[in-house]
Amino acid sequence: MRKNIVAGNWKMNNDLSQTETLLTALKNKTITSDAEVMVAPTFTNLWSAFNTLKDNAIEVVAQNMHFAENGAYTGEISASMLKSVGINTVILGHSERRAYFNETDELLAKKVDAALANDMRVIFCFGEELADRKSENHEAVVGSQITNALFHLEASAFKNIVLAYEPVWAIGTGETASPEQAQDMHAFIRKTLADKYGADVADSVSILYGGSVKPGNAQEIFSKPDVDGGLIGGAALNADDFFAIVNAF
Repeated sequence: MRKNIVAGNWKMNNDLSQTETLLTALKNKTITSDAEVMVAPTFTNLWSAFNTLKDNAIEVVAQNMHFAENGAYTGEISASMLKSVGINTVILGHSERRAYFNETDELLAKKVDAALANDMRVIFCFGEELADRKSENHEAVVGSQITNALFHLEASAFKNIVLAYEPVWAIGTGETASPEQAQDMHAFIRKTLADKYGADVADSVSILYGGSVKPGNAQEIFSKPDVDGGLIGGAALNADDFFAIVNAF
């Protein structure tokens, strides 16, 4: 049975002191749902966060990584470096990485391979722009992103992959896909997996929704049959809001 997951992507927010304050607040919250909970601080605070939460159910994950094991890649971080500070899950393919840093499906395929080769779990992100949605090309775009980056993998690899659908037009804009729109796309994603790998694989993969999830809409979004949780941005920076979302299942 696939897991319900709520992951907080902190993006480029919170220095060390702010990170420790937020983590302390999160530690004191009670998880009343069956959701697996994750937080993704910035690179510089991963070790501190791991130590703060090492006896807690909340997992600390990374926001990105390079595909190479080491080498002349100034400013980059490898999978083994992440694992050395206790990190076993990484977010890859976030829309901001695609838009601002020109990450392509081909590059992301290499990152996914590197993460899996290091026995890491991947939260793989994808989603359409507003123009794609308006032109009714959104399914083709999403299908292409998944196919190009993931469909070279063996079926067994998907036990370590979580998918995160991000309608780019609903990230940080205050706009949110309706619960019905989210369900329709998640069902399409699951069918795309089933067509390639079969129903057993498709039904085992958690698919998260990542588009301005808030305490006020989380329960309705999470109630949809193919929505298995959320990749949370702004609301993850407030302990009360984040845990209201976590406990919305």
